[in-house]
This record gives sequence, C-alpha cells and structure tokens, in this order.
Amino acid sequence: MSLREHALSLFRSAVGVVRPAPMLKRAVKLQGDECPQLLVKGQAFPVKRNLYLVGFGKAVLGMATAAEEILGDHLVRGIINVPLGIQESLQRAGMQEMLLKPHSRIQVIEGAKNNLPDPEALKGAVAIQELAEGLTADDLLLVLISGGGSALLPAPIPPILLEEKEKLTKMLASQGAAIQELNVVRKTLSLLKGGGLAQLAYPAQVVSLILSDVIGDPLDIIASGPTAASSHSVRDCLQILTKYNLLHNLPKSVETVLSRSPSKPTAPEDYSHVCNIIIGSNTLALAEAKHQAERLGYATLILSTAICGEVGHISTLYCQLIQLVCLDFTGLREGPLGHKVRGNLLQLAAELEIPGLNLAEFLQGLQRFGPGRPICILAGGETTVQLRGTGKGGRNQELALRVGLGLHRAQARGVSGPPGRCEIIFLSGGTDGQDGPTEAAGAFCSPELVDEALQEGLDVEAFLSNNDSCTFFSQFHGGHHLLVTGLTGTNVMDIQVILIRATERS
Repeated sequence: MSLREHALSLFRSAVGVVRPAPMLKRAVKLQGDECPQLLVKGQAFPVKRNLYLVGFGKAVLGMATAAEEILGDHLVRGIINVPLGIQESLQRAGMQEMLLKPHSRIQVIEGAKNNLPDPEALKGAVAIQELAEGLTADDLLLVLISGGGSALLPAPIPPILLEEKEKLTKMLASQGAAIQELNVVRKTLSLLKGGGLAQLAYPAQVVSLILSDVIGDPLDIIASGPTAASSHSVRDCLQILTKYNLLHNLPKSVETVLSRSPSKPTAPEDYSHVCNIIIGSNTLALAEAKHQAERLGYATLILSTAICGEVGHISTLYCQLIQLVCLDFTGLREGPLGHKVRGNLLQLAAELEIPGLNLAEFLQGLQRFGPGRPICILAGGETTVQLRGTGKGGRNQELALRVGLGLHRAQARGVSGPPGRCEIIFLSGGTDGQDGPTEAAGAFCSPELVDEALQEGLDVEAFLSNNDSCTFFSQFHGGHHLLVTGLTGTNVMDIQVILIRATERS
C-alpha cells in the first residue's frame, strides 16, 4: 500500500471509533425488567416511562437513533436540533443506520445553515426549552450533545435578536476567533447555554452524553456548556470582544444584556442534579489510529490532541518536525543541521504554547525508535485561518498545502538532508467530513506534489494568499489529493496523520 492509502486507512479508523452507534452502545445500557435501570458508564438511574431526550449537534441524529434503540418504550418523548439537510444527506449517502425509524418518539428539527444560528434553529431551541421547563422531580432527561451544538441552540437573552447575535458571531469568526472564544461569547448572551438548560430542567435528573469537539474536553465549553456550570463570566466575554476590536461596535441590545449580566459564574452546587459524561473525543480517535498504525508496522507517537493556532504557524511546526525525522533517516540529526532544526522547533513550540505539549519528551520518544523504521506521527485539535482572500478552502486543506509547500522549500534549500531520501505524506482532515464550505474533509499533500504543481506553472503561494486551497487541489491531479469522505455523522475536531519512511535508495 502507498503512504496515501495508509494515511486514509488511519483517518477512517479514527473516525470509525467515534461514530454514534458504537459510542452510545459502549456508554449506555438498559438492564432489569421489574426495576429497570439506565446504566451510563457504570452509574445507575431508575427508569419507569419517565425518560425524556433532547439533543443538538452535528452527530446527534445518529446518537439519538442509537439511544432510542437502547431505551425502547421507556422513552416518552424527544426533541433534537440537527444541521439543515442532514437527514437527506445521510439518506443519499446510504447511511440509514443513522436515521430515526418511522413513528419515532423523537421529533427532528433541522436548522443552523452553514453552522450559523437561524430562525429554524431558534424554533428547535424554544421547543427544547419548553420540554425542559415542564419536567418534574420524577423525570430523567437524557441530553445528547455534540459539535455544532452552539449554533443549534440559539436562544438569545431578550432584548437581543437572533440576527444581532448571528452578526456578532460572524464578525468574531472572520477575525480568526477560536471556537472556545466564540462559545464564551455565545453562552454569555444565551438563555440555554452556560448551564441554562440544566437550570430550566431542575428538579429533574439530567444526564448528558457528550461527544467532544473542543480541545481538552471542557464541559462548560463544548456546545457552550448547556448542562455544565460555567467557568466564565461577563468579564471574559468583554475581554474577547476587546481583543477583536468589537467592543465599540455592539448592538444596543447586547450592551444592555452585558451590563446586567452577573459578574460571577453560577455556583457548581447548583448542578447537583446533573451528570455530564464524555463518551467520545479526539483522544479516543487518535488512540485507535495509533493502534492501527502499529499494526501496519509504523513506529507511532501521538504529538498532541490539542493542536491549535493559526495554520501558518502550525504548518511551520509540522514542517520542522518532519525535517528532523528526515535528518534522522540520513544520519544527520546529530550534526549542525540537525541541532539547528531541533533548536528552531523547540523555540517555535514554546511560542505556540500548545496545551500539554512537551516537545522535548516527544523528540526523545522518536529517538528511541532507532534509525530506519517507518514513522507515524498523529495529532489532533483545531486550527484557525485568518481570512485574507476570497477563495474556496478550509483550515485542513490550507494546512496540508502549507506543509507541502514548506517541505518543498526546505528540500530546495537543503535543510532536510539529501533530497529523495524520505517519502512523506501529510494528511489533515475534519472528522465530521466537512472542511469549510467545500465538499472535502481535508487533503493529502507532499513536497513532490508541490514540485509538480510548480513545474506546471501553478503559483501555490497565490492560492494560499487567496485562501483558495480547495481550488488548487481540485485543479491538480483531478482532485485526487482531496480527502472526500462525505458526512461522517460524528465530530471530534480535526486529525493530522504524518507518515515518513526512507526510500529504497537511502
């Protein structure tokens, strides 16, 4: 198999382990006939036709389908808010296993076109709010949460209008705000986010099953934390708006809400009726990919599950890391060139401040593999792109193209050791099957691909300057280097796969 085929196989195995049905079945069981109990990760909750379900997010349709199969007649009623067109897309893709059966007790509302709050998403949020408010101390509310949940649960605090909140979200995203920052602002302006849904459901028991799409899996940030005590206050929201120069460009309604919001987060003891459980994450997906890579014969290490930052900086980190491995293959790692690349790499990693990344320890792990073995480096997280152009692309395609270009330049300057000694493939893909407003989930790239493009007269730098990576990959090699998976029904951020092996002539 080629490196490209291996990389694709590893990406698919990572996504497969966090698909809704396997995840739910690992986490949730119903046991007992006379006194039935719902077992959730070892915790027991009695059920007697008092079970309600709500959900919101890109993966929630498949999660709800699996949950209804497990819960059976114990489920009284459910409402889920899912992305616009997802039922039709899954039907078209032949993924019937992720669709609810006819006569389901779960109502499906579609909204949030282009992952932005809209009137349909608001309609679903209001329905979920009303269901939660009607619950009693005898009821159990199962909440299904996944990535995309923020846009699907818009319930602005009056007098804020939905379009005002949507405009603010767009402005923040276009300025390069991270998902964590977007969510802090969203929940500060929301009735249901920041623990609001859990508060409305009181005194019912609330059990949330969460598929994390946020670095570090913080409960109060995933989908803006509708069932978790918020660790943020209005002060944090104001700091973010100041950072992106938006504080003096706010609608009057937003200013009104911010001025009367409590200055301190809600106390954790107000959530004693809530049980939040993460059932799927980027960490779980990468662990499965590592297992499969080792079966394929690769010496494998996970760099980080918290890769974040602007794609230009992250691509430089990956390029320097790959250069160091290639120097190792050619016996030059301990020479002046190797020491220089290692020093640059450690300095860049320190500047990027990626949470939990101990690069020195990672590099020691690479050295222990010994020379000559094919190497697999896995990573996950979510990068950001500063929009400067009007092209078509996404963060994963842009990252892949930037890494390919960076490696090509390094080889041209001779800072990766003798040319042609290493075969490299870099893959970056979104686990939800989507990367920006494109049909692709991401892309594969290599220095050789960039070399071919340049020889054919394509200006790779111009494509990047215009944020037009998808057009580049589509035009070149018939789109063969685009990662096209279709909707996956899940979402645990992005995954990067780096495969490196020595060529025969080395």
